[in-house]
Amino acid sequence: MTVIDISASVMQFLLAFVVVAPLLGAVAALLPAPPGLKGKNPDQAVLRHGVTVTGAVLIAAVVLAAGFDHDHPATMQATTDISWIPALDVRIHLGIDGISLPLLVLTALLTFLCALYSYFKLPAGPSPKAFVALVLVLESGTLATFAVLDLLLFFLAFEMVLIPMYFLIARWGDGQRQAAAWKFILYTLLGSVIMLLGLLLIGLKSGTFDMVALATDNGRGLTTSVQVIAVLAIGLGLAVKTPMWPLHSWLPDAHTAAPTVGSVLLAGVLLKMGTYGFVRILLPIAPDGMRTFAPYLAAFAVVGIVYGSLACLALARTGAKGDLKRLIAYSSVGHMGFVLLGIATMTPTGVNGALFANIAHGLITGLLFFLVGAIKDRYGTADLDTLAGATGAALYGRAPRLGALLAFAAVASLGLPGLAGFWGEMLTLFGAYSPAEGLSRPAFRTFMAIGAFGTLLTAAYMLIVVRRVCMGEHPPHPRLSPDEQAAHAPAAPQAADGPQPSRPAGARTAATTPQLADIQTYEAVAWTPLAALTVLAGLWPAVLLGLTDPAVQQLLAGGKS
Repeated sequence: MTVIDISASVMQFLLAFVVVAPLLGAVAALLPAPPGLKGKNPDQAVLRHGVTVTGAVLIAAVVLAAGFDHDHPATMQATTDISWIPALDVRIHLGIDGISLPLLVLTALLTFLCALYSYFKLPAGPSPKAFVALVLVLESGTLATFAVLDLLLFFLAFEMVLIPMYFLIARWGDGQRQAAAWKFILYTLLGSVIMLLGLLLIGLKSGTFDMVALATDNGRGLTTSVQVIAVLAIGLGLAVKTPMWPLHSWLPDAHTAAPTVGSVLLAGVLLKMGTYGFVRILLPIAPDGMRTFAPYLAAFAVVGIVYGSLACLALARTGAKGDLKRLIAYSSVGHMGFVLLGIATMTPTGVNGALFANIAHGLITGLLFFLVGAIKDRYGTADLDTLAGATGAALYGRAPRLGALLAFAAVASLGLPGLAGFWGEMLTLFGAYSPAEGLSRPAFRTFMAIGAFGTLLTAAYMLIVVRRVCMGEHPPHPRLSPDEQAAHAPAAPQAADGPQPSRPAGARTAATTPQLADIQTYEAVAWTPLAALTVLAGLWPAVLLGLTDPAVQQLLAGGKS
């Protein structure tokens, strides 16, 4: 079943356009604007160019999804297969199935929303031309990662995003941006070098780099020792990008220093590249190696869940001077721990839960970073103690719609039933209850219990954040005796016609609680799709699971339905 009937050749063109158009748009962004398109100034012209290119890519991705055959989501569709380097049998092989299509659309959506947001709120930094070009190169690399079906092309696309993100942090970030950018690129480059060795090992030992052929073979052409080495090498590279504890330490620094759109793309898109690699490459191509390392992957995952939550609780407490962007970054470590736990179960239930949690995290955490960036712009800081209400009014009293949307995103992040965050975590825990054959059921049930405990910790720190940032807190007052209170009480102001009525203790006047700018129109346009999709995915999970489940079933069965 397709929403609209599109020929195979048009589908091929659409997928190629989605991957290549941002790259061509990045080149065009560096050129002078044509006459008639300059707008009020050159900066406005290039920002409008970014919105136009990312909008065209989003439209193409949506049309691609509409033309996708939803009755056969396990089949690779819109495929292109052209020989590129015959000596190495490297091919330009593109295609999408029910696993990659949601990630492709999510990437196109988030990048468009970031371009639209930047048109009205460009982060302080160098030339807007460079900013737009870097965002478009980043989009092209990410989309290519989800669309290519050749191991070496996957590696090239995987690496393509590093330099743009480095410069977005180093040139348009704030705080310790240089140190954070260097830490990001050193961690990820080191992981990528090790991953390349594993990819080459698989290609040389099997005689092909084609991911579809390797998945269909299901590891039968690779010895167990080769699979174990390949999973160790590739898994380390993917784990850095995910990020898995204890390889996560680059993430909080990068998020804290990155501009708002950099944080949105980093959390909403780049982290998904690592977990996608686990599902697309390691599970079907090296199943024996994955089975060897699955218990360790699950153990690291649940440690990350608890560690991320405890770090968030420490940042959220009063007097800790915790940064709200840093707190959301640590929450990502915990949420991606659920994704890794689902993958480690090697079951359809667990892997479907992991893929669902991937999309939910992109929507919810993308929205959270948009909101935190807007709050930081208004207050001039993301320090929780400051946000908790020097005035005692906080967001509900100063910008009520912004406060309400932050509360919505927070409860979605903690996994409230009816919102997108719930299904991924629940399916992951179900998968851990009954892992794949050959995996220790007692161990995975222990991991399930630890993961379930992590959901309670997540609820605790998110509710603390909502209480402090949205409701505020009054500074503590020393206890005084009645005589001291009378001595310190100011005289009641007198009006010409008699005494004024008393005000309740602790009340604030409008003069002491200045209003902040509430949600602006451009912010509402950029954020509403993420909030709406969070609700849609929570109320109607079959839309996403109907795509992923058949593809996951076939992937785990070695290409057999």
